[in-house]
Amino acid sequence: MQTASFLFEVAVFAPLIGFLVAGCFGHLMGDNAARFTTIALMTCAALSAIGVLGFEMGDVGTFVVPVADWIHAAGFRADWQLRMDMLSVSVVAMVTVVSLLVHVYSVGYMAHEARPVYRFFSYLSLFTFAMLMLVTSDNLLQLFFGWEGVGLASYLLIGYWYDRPSACAAAIKAFVVNRVADLFFLVGISLVFIRLGSVSYDDIFAAIPYHVNDTFVLFGTHPLFEVIATLLFIGAMGKSAQLFLHTWLPDAMEGPTPVSALIHAATMVTAGIFLMVRMSPLVSIAPVTRDLIVLVGGTTSFFAATVGLVQPDIKRTIAYSTCSQLGYMFVAVGVGAYQASMFHLTTHAFFKALLFLGAGCVIHAVHDEQDMFRMGGLWRKIPFTYAAMWIGSLALAGIFPFAGYWSKDAILEAAWMSDSGMAHYGWVMGCVTAFLTALYSWRLIFLVFHGTPRDAHLHDGAHESPASMLVPVGLLSVGAVVAGVVLAPFYIGSHQAAFWNGAIAAIPGHDVIERLEQTPGLIALVPTFAAVFGIVVAYVCYIASPGIPAALARSLRPLYLFLLNKWYFDELYDVAIIRPYRAIARLLWKGVDEDVVEGIPEGLARLTAGSAGQAVRIQTGSMAVYAFSMLIGLVVLLTTMLFFR
Repeated sequence: MQTASFLFEVAVFAPLIGFLVAGCFGHLMGDNAARFTTIALMTCAALSAIGVLGFEMGDVGTFVVPVADWIHAAGFRADWQLRMDMLSVSVVAMVTVVSLLVHVYSVGYMAHEARPVYRFFSYLSLFTFAMLMLVTSDNLLQLFFGWEGVGLASYLLIGYWYDRPSACAAAIKAFVVNRVADLFFLVGISLVFIRLGSVSYDDIFAAIPYHVNDTFVLFGTHPLFEVIATLLFIGAMGKSAQLFLHTWLPDAMEGPTPVSALIHAATMVTAGIFLMVRMSPLVSIAPVTRDLIVLVGGTTSFFAATVGLVQPDIKRTIAYSTCSQLGYMFVAVGVGAYQASMFHLTTHAFFKALLFLGAGCVIHAVHDEQDMFRMGGLWRKIPFTYAAMWIGSLALAGIFPFAGYWSKDAILEAAWMSDSGMAHYGWVMGCVTAFLTALYSWRLIFLVFHGTPRDAHLHDGAHESPASMLVPVGLLSVGAVVAGVVLAPFYIGSHQAAFWNGAIAAIPGHDVIERLEQTPGLIALVPTFAAVFGIVVAYVCYIASPGIPAALARSLRPLYLFLLNKWYFDELYDVAIIRPYRAIARLLWKGVDEDVVEGIPEGLARLTAGSAGQAVRIQTGSMAVYAFSMLIGLVVLLTTMLFFR
């Protein structure tokens, strides 16, 4: 156990050391040394995490590694401890491995960066450490610390090219949108402490049976745990870019491509899923909140897929697929299939990181161009990247035997086998989205790699990426192929109960994971049929008859513009929130701050100065004038006294 706890601490704190060394001394040691240091420490972290995973699979169970006393104030106590159970250990292994591959990939991708890149590598390590703090937390406050840490790191990484106004705006947008959701999350944590007396997971879970019938008055009387679960879910919606709080994710593509792979595919955006699964004992007894989770998740998966159909930017297309896949994970949480949600989170990390890094190879090959309509015919120029994108797309579409097939189909089967009508809504949305996912994935492949080159200059200059970029892509390709079949028995199969070992709670009397094998055969095949049909439609539209998409865009122009403009969410928020807020801010600035807060003191100062100026003029220095003034004053005084006598 001591060995496992030591390796666990190494896995968590090695990225922090990398951040401190590269961030504080990078300008002295140089880019090469900073890159080597951060990659070496990430290698230690990844190997240690894999070692801990081996120990945990040996039935270690839940173990807490003390780090330091943290906050002790009156009745509030929150210590800094690392929670080592299969839920945290599995995510730590995934995060460190993917982060290591992104670090290595960044060596080649950022090789032509004009400014020093030690800062970039330090930010990558900071982000990794913050995410590890989130998933290894032993209490909600420590989780919130990591939660805000990944928010800060994402702000720094999205806005890394700070000389670009679009990058700065995207970083601010991501930061602000997440702060809106974090307010609800923080209120939820506060309510947990006020009503349950602790923020520690073990204390919270132990107290749940004694407060099942508690209520909370907020616009009526509601069950306490419904209110808490809803507040936590709204926090998760922001971090995991669900509908209404999703607008930051596509704009976050302004950061370097490795940032997209690390933050918006494998780690940060899955923090909301992790929160819901970690709090599964509480979420399981909040059926109304679970229906809400299914509704939002299923609708998000469909919404993001429809927008991905028409995006011209290669990275934004993949970004919307991230929104869509996160919707699947929330559907799994809502129907109580937490194991399937974590399974898809893990497989998604491999194939989505693969797609982003593959897109980075394409962008690198065509001199930073991201518009797919300027590409075409690249498969002969970059065959390795082409094969990797096929593997990633097959996994994303859920084609057997690739990773996505095992995890996404498990979610849809769980939704079908669940007893609620809302779960069936999630199944319908998931199957429709499976078709749309395959359609926009092969739209990307056919536009980028097939057909006639649309820009001869870009095509002629295209070249395969260096080995530092292709090796991580190759390793992720292996993960996208085998992760599903290797992990399925442990995450959702016959060994899942022993594998999770109590780290995930099941809904009492409704363990849907145990019923997956009872799914009717035809129902189980529907997602695959939908995906294959999507591939066929994409082939017809972009290879066999490439004029069809343009004709549809002309004939259905209102719908096309609706999708191209992302359902007009940004415009709606601009009219309903941004402009009124800006008007109120301007009123408070000009009308209140400048005219009142600053105007009154300045007016008094001007009045005093003017009065003093007039008083100065009275001082003439003439004795006759002074005597005459005194005489007039005396006459006025006597007259007044006699008149009012």
